[in-house]
Amino acid sequence: MTLEGVTRTFGNNIALNDVSLEAHAGEVHCLLGDNGAGKSTLIKIMSGVTPPTIGTLTFDGKPVAFRSPRDAQAHGIGTVHQDVGSIPLISVARNFFLGNEPTKGWGPFRRLDHQTANRIALEQIRQMGIRRIADAEQLVGTMSGGERQALAIARALYFGAKLLILDEPTAALGVKESKIVIDLIKQAREQGIALVFITHNATHALSVGDRFTVLIQGRVASQFRRGEKSREEVLNLMAGGEAFDAVGHGD
Repeated sequence: MTLEGVTRTFGNNIALNDVSLEAHAGEVHCLLGDNGAGKSTLIKIMSGVTPPTIGTLTFDGKPVAFRSPRDAQAHGIGTVHQDVGSIPLISVARNFFLGNEPTKGWGPFRRLDHQTANRIALEQIRQMGIRRIADAEQLVGTMSGGERQALAIARALYFGAKLLILDEPTAALGVKESKIVIDLIKQAREQGIALVFITHNATHALSVGDRFTVLIQGRVASQFRRGEKSREEVLNLMAGGEAFDAVGHGD
């Protein structure tokens, strides 16, 4: 996906100002910035929640104008939010399919195929490296934060995501659980998925990112590739301690 000159205003408030970025297949593009930097608005534009006021989006080489999140999803854009949107009191399999459950029979005799749903859900989360879950009937509320992220990522990939937007997936997790999620991101990248990883954790970003965009107050403060800036420079940028560098828009 490519965003060019994206601006989003809400009344007199400019949430995003002339933002351009690219997310390529088989790469992780880390979107960094403090609270209020414009990250949430950018996610909403990329995932079809809200359109840009000005600017263009291109996906698979074609201009797109998403009418809704469902429209973006139909194009192959999966979004995994920090709370992953899972429902604690239903099973792993039901959460995995959420409205897309496999059925068997026909006409008035059509019914949910629980056996197939359970098998697929278990297979997919095991492919993500989650071994502790042995029963797809297990309630999602019994899963750890990292396991829930794995479930959400597996679901997005199973339903055909070509671009995966991960909104602060490690924010509420400890070190061990965060490592699970970072490993999942690497795994998805190896499958050729384009990933946008939104985080305010520079360490997590630098451990997995290929491209980086730092937002400050709705504008691109800097854009760079892996290895071009030190951790200290990145932290300094995120804190706004360095003037907006003109390198911002180019590779």
